[in-house]
Amino acid sequence: MQAMNDRNSLARGMTEAYMDGSVSIPYALLRTYRSLKLNDTDGMLLLHLIAFRQLEQNEFPTIEQLQERIGSSPAIVGQSVQKLMKQGFITIDEVYEPLTGVQSEKYNLSGLFQKMGELLAAGELPIRSGNRDREDHTYINEQQRQQEPSKATHTPITAHSGTHNLFLLFEQEFGRPLTPMEYETINGWLDQDNYPDELIRFALKESVFAGKLHFRYIDRILLEWSRNRVSNVDEARLHGQKFRAGR
Repeated sequence: MQAMNDRNSLARGMTEAYMDGSVSIPYALLRTYRSLKLNDTDGMLLLHLIAFRQLEQNEFPTIEQLQERIGSSPAIVGQSVQKLMKQGFITIDEVYEPLTGVQSEKYNLSGLFQKMGELLAAGELPIRSGNRDREDHTYINEQQRQQEPSKATHTPITAHSGTHNLFLLFEQEFGRPLTPMEYETINGWLDQDNYPDELIRFALKESVFAGKLHFRYIDRILLEWSRNRVSNVDEARLHGQKFRAGR
């Protein structure tokens, strides 16, 4: 009877842990944070910033909230935040909501993703064994890309600066790694729909400005531009101005 009760308690605990949610953590962060000269506190702090954003929609947790999660003193957490800001891994952005007039702040992790991407794309860390053909968060250095031109496509494997930076830009804005399906969506915009890179970037910017940061909204923007024969950013801006003037 005691063994059965223990198993039931374990099952309930596992269920509660699963239902508490999950966070998408960049594997690249776990691989590179030591090479980026970050210590365990720095790395854990970055993980919690990602977790706060994804699960709790809290883009600016306080030092006290971070200290409670990490288990270090407020002074140590504050020093880590200052270090990450000084070295360009994170910044603090001011956000203004024009509809409510409310001004707030949020942590921006774009510097972290930029540094991770540069480190991996430069081939300074080995590619994960057994994953050379995978398309999710794997990079090939420029020398390999030149030796295998037939494999150089619009996928996150390539080290081509334009496409690589496009994927990186999306990850920066979403504050998390893209899923394989999201990579495929961007590839489809590039290779099947033939949307220019600059238009995809501008559509992402428009979605951020509208506060509707999700792929379906970005896809609708691109489709609307395509239907109206919009082919560049200047035409997209003009189309938006005409649309807003006609509302």
